[in-house]
Amino acid sequence: MTTTQPRTPPPLTTPDRPQKRGLAARVSLGKVFAPVPSEFLLIASTALMLTGFGLVMVLSATSATATAAGEPPYDAVIKQAVFAVIGIPLMFIASRLPVAFWKRVAWPALIFATIFQLLVFTPLGVSAHGNRNWIMIAGIQAQPAEFLKLGLALWLGYVLYRKQTLLGLWRHVYIPVVPVTIAVIATVLAGQDLGTAMVLVLIVLGALFFSGVKLRIFILPAIAAVVAVGLFAVTNPNRLARIMSFLDQDCIADYFDSCYQPLHGVWGLAGGGIFGLGLGNSREKYDWLPAAANDYIFAIVGEELGLIGCAVILALFALFAVGAFHVIRKTDDPFVRIVSGGITVWIVGQALINIGVVLRVFPVLGVPLPFMSQGGTSLLSVLVASGVLLAFARSLPAKRPVQPVRRVAPVRAAR
Repeated sequence: MTTTQPRTPPPLTTPDRPQKRGLAARVSLGKVFAPVPSEFLLIASTALMLTGFGLVMVLSATSATATAAGEPPYDAVIKQAVFAVIGIPLMFIASRLPVAFWKRVAWPALIFATIFQLLVFTPLGVSAHGNRNWIMIAGIQAQPAEFLKLGLALWLGYVLYRKQTLLGLWRHVYIPVVPVTIAVIATVLAGQDLGTAMVLVLIVLGALFFSGVKLRIFILPAIAAVVAVGLFAVTNPNRLARIMSFLDQDCIADYFDSCYQPLHGVWGLAGGGIFGLGLGNSREKYDWLPAAANDYIFAIVGEELGLIGCAVILALFALFAVGAFHVIRKTDDPFVRIVSGGITVWIVGQALINIGVVLRVFPVLGVPLPFMSQGGTSLLSVLVASGVLLAFARSLPAKRPVQPVRRVAPVRAAR
């Protein structure tokens, strides 16, 4: 009688098992093509639509004056499109980086951005309209302060995240946050750029607010920021003239001076009406409105596309904010919440300031409209910041399926 020995299963890990590698490849591909959260789609789609909308409006705002000056009409939009072609892939590359990576680069990002900003005080620096906040390298002009915004948001998120259990004590909130931010903002104010400094202050206040500090600790920096901005505004003759013309709503007597640009911005918006004059049919862009493709591009949108076009722009920024605030609300990581809050306050707050300047709600501050204004550095910085938000959206906890509730039949007592 013969007995058959049971076959021993082959070892699970053998050097020549292609099935294991195939399984690993399928798992990796599954992670790549896994469905992304709705917040990811909302932020990415609005960023792309605003960028595309901005390219169209930059072409419309610059082609007429370029042609009149004997220059190629597509020169400005091609330069802007080059930065868009660079920035959009960078946005999606940034979206693939883990949250741990952004925590590690927080300090280096702020240090690099600050050193980059200090280049404006070297022979590479360029002055324009009383501000020294640009550099020229190999014929390309850049504004280093735009990268300070993202670097400061990441650094604030990391520092406040590390001190999460100590934020009830004012000294742990203010140190090193206050001295470092004052030093960073001072590099911008030294170049006389109050508008960018105000946006940096908004980022600091937004980070403090979303870190969950006590209200009394949050109010003190807010009051100090308002007082500091007021002092810097009234101590500069150029800024003071802008504020006085803003306060004098009937400033037609000062038409050829500080009131010229605000008046033509309002006239451009008013001339568009509800439906606008049609794409490319703006009158103000014919060298009537200064900075038509930069700080006042919203006026060109209103003139050519009317109230409907302006409403579309506002709706896109609102949807961007909704996606970002969903990331803030759903995350379990304080670092993600603080950095997302700082970036959202930066982009949405700067957009509201720019639109408020065009509407004469605020004095002229010289801040661009995110995604849309002409300026490659500004476009790159907001696209990379959007990529950080997309990376955070990927890190959100997955929704747990709702378990059906089983009904238990009542137990009858035995008679």
